Amino acid sequence: MKKIVFTGGGTGGHIYPGLAVVDELKKLSSDNGCEPFEIIWIASKKKIDRDIIEKAGTVDRLYRVPCGKLRRYLSFENFIDLFRIAGGFFASFFILLKEKPVFLFSKGGFVSVPPCIAARLLHIPVFTHECDVSPGLATRLNAKSARKVLVSFDKTPSFFSEDKRKNVVVTGNPVRPVFYSADAAKGREFLGFNSIPEAGEKPLLLVAGGSLGAQQINTLVTENLDWLCKSWKVVHQTGALWAEEHPEMMEKGYHEDYYPYAFIYAEMPDVLKAADVVLSRAGANFLWEASVSAKPLILIPLSGSGTRGDQVDNAALFASKDAAIVLGGRDGDGNVTAPADEDGLRSALEKFSNCEAREKAGKASRSIMPDAKPAETIAKLIFSEVNDK
Repeated sequence: MKKIVFTGGGTGGHIYPGLAVVDELKKLSSDNGCEPFEIIWIASKKKIDRDIIEKAGTVDRLYRVPCGKLRRYLSFENFIDLFRIAGGFFASFFILLKEKPVFLFSKGGFVSVPPCIAARLLHIPVFTHECDVSPGLATRLNAKSARKVLVSFDKTPSFFSEDKRKNVVVTGNPVRPVFYSADAAKGREFLGFNSIPEAGEKPLLLVAGGSLGAQQINTLVTENLDWLCKSWKVVHQTGALWAEEHPEMMEKGYHEDYYPYAFIYAEMPDVLKAADVVLSRAGANFLWEASVSAKPLILIPLSGSGTRGDQVDNAALFASKDAAIVLGGRDGDGNVTAPADEDGLRSALEKFSNCEAREKAGKASRSIMPDAKPAETIAKLIFSEVNDK
């Protein structure tokens, strides 16, 4: 049985897309009458990595290795993390030496760098994938070990040197299969609404605050519920931490037409499909899920000194395609957008109060997704690479 190693972790954004590729790879081997691949995953020691991978049930064996963050700024933690990175490298090296995989696929994150370096030393072929418009430091480092660099957007190859660009392939970003089969009626039923909207019913605004919560978005929404709920049904995924800190806001009936949830997991594809407009950060994976669901977006990208600006770039690209209105960032032409405040949110929602405007932006959002499913495209590339051996 051929073994394939996947690596990536630290956040769900580096795991869920990889799991989508695992699903397609297993399906591909079955459809072609091949012996099933044995899938091994090298993740970080964070609990979220273990929980997501084990819950998926599609990975045959999980290894967890030390992980150090790759910072671009001076910090004493950089010194400490050198030892963690070294530990991750030696652990990965001996895992690969023991398992003898025929291939390694990296979905990114700091944990993926040591396994990619170890694979290169052991002459194991590597593909690495970048989900954002602009490649992060981990991808740039992994690209040195990779035969192919897979990217999500047509613009991304321009960030690489001319020599490396010949190995860059635009595939799109893998999205879990459940988003392709999402059912708006089921999403509405989960929320306690009729499966089909009634005539004159307020449109549904989904606020996606993330798993832990986006403080800026949560504050903006909760401080403006009076006027928001006059025109919209507001379904608000607050994040677990916010919910713990604001229990009074989580109670049923806190505000008319306000429906707070700490976190929506299994039902999120259906809830996203049911939404008329989505307000969120601009993380690449959620944007691609919204693209599959053909949703118009209001984006407040994470920005500032604590980020490399990847969400600003992601949001600007969706704005340039007329799929999103960006607050607190830059538009597709690089101009500063409306501020992420009450006035900016009012203006954006007034535009999307029109059904035709929502439909036009939704179609633009869906057009960003390639015709072929990215997870299938990537699985076929891996399958071809592995079976050429």
